[in-house]
Amino acid sequence: MNERDIIIKVARASDESSAIDALILAFSVDPMVRWSLPDPTTYLATFPSIAKAFGGSAFQRGTAYIADGCAGVAMWLPPGIKSDEEALTRLFDENADDNVKEDLPSIFEQMEKFRPTEPHWYLPMIGVDPAYQGTGVGSVLMAEALKVVDNEGLIAYLESSNPRNISLYERHGFDVIGEIQSGGSPVLRPMLRRAR
Repeated sequence: MNERDIIIKVARASDESSAIDALILAFSVDPMVRWSLPDPTTYLATFPSIAKAFGGSAFQRGTAYIADGCAGVAMWLPPGIKSDEEALTRLFDENADDNVKEDLPSIFEQMEKFRPTEPHWYLPMIGVDPAYQGTGVGSVLMAEALKVVDNEGLIAYLESSNPRNISLYERHGFDVIGEIQSGGSPVLRPMLRRAR
């Protein structure tokens, strides 16, 4: 697959189910997600609801992007729109192991501290089906969405849950601004991209 041949479109609500399937595949080896949901059955049953709580409203807002064939998905939230924190808390309370539940409140508190207070675009989730990883899908997805961010002259923010993705984000102008970690959790890295 050549980056020039990758077609990205704004995902519609009717694309949500297929997009979530692609994210299930993409996050199946994500360190933070699998630390919090290590049991495969629980992961497969719970992750779709977690993805929707983190960024599913992007499908209704026209701020989710999808690559042809659902090779990859990026869910962006515009300024002033947040993840469904109540649903996330409930989902993890109901499905995570006790030792994970002890560390999650601190992780969520730290995430909130790093989040910019000024208007910004937030990327709660971007994922590429493992069959297409390394082909440029993630980069093209990121570039397409950042056009909107740059047209508005705003900053962008994300938390990287996988160290393998840091270089992708850095190539698109994001800088690591700290580390989030609690107990036995993997390190989550908040990243900020200055306005262009």
